[in-house]
Amino acid sequence: MELSRRELLTRTGQAAAVATAASTLTIGTAAQAEPGERVRLTQGTNISVSRSRDGKWLAIDLVTAIWVLPSAGGEARKLTDELQDASLPSFGPGGQIAFQSYRDGNYHLYVIGLDGKGLRQLTRGKHDHREPAFSPDGRHLAFVSDRAGSYGVHLLELASGTITQLTGVPDEAAAPQWSGDGRRIIFTVGNAAVDTVTLDGVRERLVTAPAGMQLFGAAFGPGDQPSYTRMRPGQAELVLGATAVVTGEDVFGFASIWDGDSVLYTADGRIRSRANGSAKDIPFEATVPVRTNRRPHRTRNLTGGAVKGIAGPVVSSDGKIAFRALNALYVLSDGKAAKLTDGRYFDSDPDFSPDGRKIVYASDRTGVAQLWIRDLDTGQDELYAPAPHAQITPRFSPDGAKVAYLDQDGQVWITDRQARRQVTPTLFQPGRPTWSKDGGTVALAAVKPFSRRFREGTSQILSIDLAGGELKYTEPMPFRSIATRGDDGPVWSPDGRHIAFVVESVAWVVPVDGKGTFQGEPRQITREVTDSLAWHGNDALVYLNNGRIRKSTLDGRVTTIRHGLSWRKPKAPERKVIHVGACWDGEAHELKRNVDIVVENGEVGEIRPHRGKADVDASGLTAIPGLIDAHNHWHLRGRQWGARQGNVWLAYGVTTVRSPGDPVYQMVETREALAAGTLTGPRFYATGEAVDGSRVYYNFMRPTLSKAQLDLELRRAHELGYDMIKTYVRLPVELQRAAVQRSWVPLSSHYLYPAATIGMDGMEHVGATNRLGYSHTITRQGKAYQDVVALFTRSGMSITPTLFQSRALYDTDKSLVTDERTRVLFPPWEYERYVADANTQGTPAATASRAVLKGWVEFALNVHRGGGFVITGTDAPLDSPATATHQNLRALVEYGFTPREALITATRNPARWLGLPLGAIKPGAAADIAFVRGNPLADIKTAANVEQVMVGGVLHRVPDLLAPYRQQPQALTTSAALDPLPSAENKHWWHEPEWAERVCCDH
Repeated sequence: MELSRRELLTRTGQAAAVATAASTLTIGTAAQAEPGERVRLTQGTNISVSRSRDGKWLAIDLVTAIWVLPSAGGEARKLTDELQDASLPSFGPGGQIAFQSYRDGNYHLYVIGLDGKGLRQLTRGKHDHREPAFSPDGRHLAFVSDRAGSYGVHLLELASGTITQLTGVPDEAAAPQWSGDGRRIIFTVGNAAVDTVTLDGVRERLVTAPAGMQLFGAAFGPGDQPSYTRMRPGQAELVLGATAVVTGEDVFGFASIWDGDSVLYTADGRIRSRANGSAKDIPFEATVPVRTNRRPHRTRNLTGGAVKGIAGPVVSSDGKIAFRALNALYVLSDGKAAKLTDGRYFDSDPDFSPDGRKIVYASDRTGVAQLWIRDLDTGQDELYAPAPHAQITPRFSPDGAKVAYLDQDGQVWITDRQARRQVTPTLFQPGRPTWSKDGGTVALAAVKPFSRRFREGTSQILSIDLAGGELKYTEPMPFRSIATRGDDGPVWSPDGRHIAFVVESVAWVVPVDGKGTFQGEPRQITREVTDSLAWHGNDALVYLNNGRIRKSTLDGRVTTIRHGLSWRKPKAPERKVIHVGACWDGEAHELKRNVDIVVENGEVGEIRPHRGKADVDASGLTAIPGLIDAHNHWHLRGRQWGARQGNVWLAYGVTTVRSPGDPVYQMVETREALAAGTLTGPRFYATGEAVDGSRVYYNFMRPTLSKAQLDLELRRAHELGYDMIKTYVRLPVELQRAAVQRSWVPLSSHYLYPAATIGMDGMEHVGATNRLGYSHTITRQGKAYQDVVALFTRSGMSITPTLFQSRALYDTDKSLVTDERTRVLFPPWEYERYVADANTQGTPAATASRAVLKGWVEFALNVHRGGGFVITGTDAPLDSPATATHQNLRALVEYGFTPREALITATRNPARWLGLPLGAIKPGAAADIAFVRGNPLADIKTAANVEQVMVGGVLHRVPDLLAPYRQQPQALTTSAALDPLPSAENKHWWHEPEWAERVCCDH
């Protein structure tokens, strides 16, 4: 069925509904649990306040709803429901309250009456409309929107609905407020300045932020002086003119309300008024429901079965299929899969030469990923065109003379055997390249944000004209994204007449000219979950469907291609007795001394006083449960890290990792390879791509626009055996709730509420990337208040803090940075960045703050000691794999946790989340043990002193884990570097590597 662009623009999320009857599918529909209890909130984290025109009422945004209360304080009354996802109230005349709402998957403006009646939506469309403020006469709303290409100030005339733009590109305006006479609007620009604009567009700059400061919440104060919050780590001040009138408080950074010399604002979890130098709190109480019965966790240890982890399939001109599985490359022909490579290195992303007789692929066997050529007739391998950087996701040109590939920073290069040339600037997690038939254009998926203020955008087709040196972005469909920026397209047909891609989980094909310009409308090809497209000739597509290789002709006839591969978990090692000098079982307050740990069939059989001769002498070491890092993304930079990653986790005693988001087939392949023993590393529990909404940022997000498409996502999750599901930042509450209702596996997100009442199981980060631009769980100064702590402790939701600010501790201790394990096992460019970042800590250029870290840890400690559920995770590789796990533990202890409490967050607690007998040394538990030198219950730093580690009874010695990379390979003779094409010049602000900033938790 073909849809016009106009239809696609006006129909939200209908592709999946057209494609399949999946809207009737409910994957193991879970019963909706009733709220377990109600929680009374007396403080609010990052709340804003507005006052009615008659001074009798206040409106606040607490846990994503609008509430009103008497101006003197008291019981708050809720006006909006959870699905409204409402914030930033502004009182107008007659008790009308304007606010922003994310109900339909974009921010839009609404009004509601003080009595909770008369809810009315004011703006619509695919752009965001935020931060409304009523004019003094009540006839207009000032707001900001990205409808013009960046965030500008706009006016909405309420009577007519007419919108007028006052400021535009390149502004990134925020939070407009009116002057008392209604003639000017004040706002912040990029958190770096305060400007005003008149209604006829005259601009004036009032304030520029001092170095190291950010500005928030501008308003007009007495005498029309600018009022705003000035922040740096450890300090938030409410400023009037040039004078700080509030210091020593955690001012939240929203517009204050002035009445003469008195001011109303929010800080320290309170609504607060200040006059004549003294402050008065305005008390409030609000009651919200939470669910206390979290779903049972059904994580399982894989034991074997048919291979589902087929990564990056490609098709030759004569119909052979190459792919990665079980840590090896295979070629499938006539129903038989032949293994091409096998070993302890990372070989990935094969591509056939035009004649089908060779493949190019990436392998880290020389220490870092480089291009290799395999002659399929002779079986001979040779380096193709070595480079001083990583070479990943290669693709042959149509004539076989060149290869396009990415480096570790997301730059696209083209090389032959003699020379290489850079053809794009650094891109943020781009997809795999594809060539036009004449070799004159290369295309790939790349993100294009809507604005600088909020990083999310759509994953579009980026084409590079190799003759003219130009870049061009093309939406696959209006306001739609390529499904993931990996193997979901674009892919050019061999005859150059079509490009295929995945949008909303199904395949589409569009006719194109030689440069990739669309010559018609995209046509839907598949009607089932579709991943990893490859052309089979010019009239069919090969793709992956929930672990199966499928083939569809362009007229929709589908067949399954059998590969016959299976795997089995290896037999557990023979019985071993390990003599240790001391043992911590994961619970005790003291070590047991001089004991034997008896391991049988991969499990702990007995812990007994030492006697006789042991099979393993670790008498100088302390045994502790293997650590569990419950938040990392193995394949965020998996190709760049290669096989090193599994070794570095083990070398630091991390025996289990949990990924809340990874490219799905890379994840399944790695999970099967680790379980099958064909890849060295920890246990791996994971999910596929996070389920996101209309806009995305990372390459492994699934833009999901309807319940019909959500069912496709849940079917993929069910059939590929996800261990959890993560819903991401731009997914509306209604779809978050539907995911809870339709899934059996645990779910986590970046949100505390309404997640705590719709049945989510956990929250990631102390206060992560959020569609608001700030979090309702942690302030900009790193503090959380009674509302947040009470909701966590009463609901039982887990929190994984991911303490990025723990890098601040490198100011006094760089032992993890200089450790041989780090130096040897980190890829060279990762280690260089790691050292540089560690060396900035404690200097004015520091990227982390002890003040903010202290607040984060105190928040986690309050949850932990209140009976809540804290689990350690790091978000590696955005933070460093394995070393960040220990840095997180050290930060917990630095600011209040005991070493035992810290270790429990990395052993017993995440094991409980997974529902597995891990995180303990006791009979029946998996024999996952780290052997360290020292006493971690007395000094948490000794938990990193790992000399041996055991996973399921298999013992690894640290020197053996380092051996493949200890001796750096001899410098390769690299191909020559030609001058970059003009297209490689960085002309767009969003062209940056993922490590350019700590992208997790900035907004």
